[in-house]
Amino acid sequence: MSSRFLDRLRSGRPLVADGGMGTLLSGAVPRLRCPEEANLRAPESVVALHASFIRAGADLIETNTFGANRRKLAARFLEDELEQINSTAVRLAREAREMCGGEVFIAGAIGPLGELEQFDAGGTAPLVAELAQILEARGVDLLLLETFYDLDELVAAVEAVRGVSHLPVVALMTFDADGQTLGGVDASVAADRLDGLDLAAVGANHSAGPAAALNAIARMQGNGRILAALPNVGLASLAGSRVIFPHATPEYFAEFAAQARRLGAGLIGGCCGTTPAQIAAIRSAIDEDRAPSAPLVVRERELLVASETVAEETALARMLREQEFVISVQLDPPLGGSNQALLETARILEESGKAHFVDVNDNPRARARMSGVMASVAIERACGIETIPHLTPRDMTVAGLESLLLGTHAEGVRNILAVTGDPPEEGDYPGARGVYEVDSIGLARLIANLNRGEDNHGRTIDAPTSFFIGVAVNPSADDLDVELDRFERKLEAGAQFAMTQVLFDLQYLDAFLAHFGGRAPIPLLVGIWPLRSHQLAVRVHNEVPGMVVPDVIQQRLLDAGGAAAQVGAELARELIAEARKKAAGVYLVAPFRQPLGILEIL
Repeated sequence: MSSRFLDRLRSGRPLVADGGMGTLLSGAVPRLRCPEEANLRAPESVVALHASFIRAGADLIETNTFGANRRKLAARFLEDELEQINSTAVRLAREAREMCGGEVFIAGAIGPLGELEQFDAGGTAPLVAELAQILEARGVDLLLLETFYDLDELVAAVEAVRGVSHLPVVALMTFDADGQTLGGVDASVAADRLDGLDLAAVGANHSAGPAAALNAIARMQGNGRILAALPNVGLASLAGSRVIFPHATPEYFAEFAAQARRLGAGLIGGCCGTTPAQIAAIRSAIDEDRAPSAPLVVRERELLVASETVAEETALARMLREQEFVISVQLDPPLGGSNQALLETARILEESGKAHFVDVNDNPRARARMSGVMASVAIERACGIETIPHLTPRDMTVAGLESLLLGTHAEGVRNILAVTGDPPEEGDYPGARGVYEVDSIGLARLIANLNRGEDNHGRTIDAPTSFFIGVAVNPSADDLDVELDRFERKLEAGAQFAMTQVLFDLQYLDAFLAHFGGRAPIPLLVGIWPLRSHQLAVRVHNEVPGMVVPDVIQQRLLDAGGAAAQVGAELARELIAEARKKAAGVYLVAPFRQPLGILEIL
């Protein structure tokens, strides 16, 4: 393959790339659905920005097409404008070049297609190929695949481009300060894998700033590679709805350019937050053959040196392994800033000897309460009874879940029940939406990853956890096939025990277990709720999703009249006795506002 771009890239004198098109356009043009919409709504702004980078000394400018793939445009209701957005982007870049004069290369920018969890090779190829064909047909000099977090997605994207285009390709990934991708791939490993794909250059862009980019390309050196470094100006922050970048001085970027050149970078520029001022500083450093002011210190990941410890088996795990019948009492965390009543209840349950554990809800009915995990930490510390906190991904990002779990583990709580959680629509805040970056299956997988010493994306953590992972299952679900499929996926994710939805008739459990040959693949705790009135039974049956109170149970409570609470207790004892033959244990839902009333059942 031969081209003017490749000849310049191999000349030994670095090319200067432009800076952060998307962030600057978003700040300059109000109410854009995405930066690429500016190609249609504010073309003069796009041309002016391209020209400002060229006048600052850029040898290469990128088309304003980073996020202009079909998937991302569809999310902004711009899918029908895909061809026009991409074609116009190339035309505007060419206009800027013609206006400024000189030899300037135009790179067709292609970013990742979506969230990391959405990647699949079969879906990536046609979408990337579509963009590559449009950009090449309109006259770009090369294709630049940038800001990829997932190495597999980048490889699939390069292969898709190679299938439809003969243009030079530059491939860039984003790395953290330790030189790792979000998926835990080291920069050196990424470079080795990209070697066989006939790339003009490989390197780092976006990320945490110039220092992170230098750290990454330092790891990518060797094997005759031409490297590229196009970092963010630094770490971004939020001021209201505005994204704010630090004020990196031109001198800082001149030093970055000198260091990058020393490391073998043939393409040096910027990404989010970089302005023509930083690009001009890079230009000056290249033109002046500036030498680094000090040797580059490559950052190595700082690992915690932990003492050798053996993961202790939880009491719950031991009882289930030894096939001892387990009894837990489910408590709701307090709706306020004091946990004294909860601790007193847990202390009495422990002293009674009638309950082995307490399991603590996580914001039931989507109503904001004290964190069930935090309440569990307090219970174990103050009362000495082991807990099974519920945890839902409804209210937190993956990063938040990981942070909470690591802190929970450090405090000694080891059992975790991963649950979907009640929908936000049932909670305190009308119109609220759940976070749900992962569902309960993904949460179980996340916890299993932490147990293996990895975060949710596969990056190594300093010390592995040893959680005993539980999941929820509903044998009385309306669509049992869907429930069985989700249960199978929870097993694959790493579930070690399960707790059923509350059951009032264990025939539902029989039907569920029939799909597994009559025996659960992991230990099951059956949920039991002693109903205290016919009115409550009717409301639960009709208003609580996932719960079924059979007609015969409703009738028994109705016939009992004023003695309904005693009949409810009797029914609960019958279910406990039946569960001893069919399950590994039970958990009992404590009466609302009178949780110690559960002792009457036990």
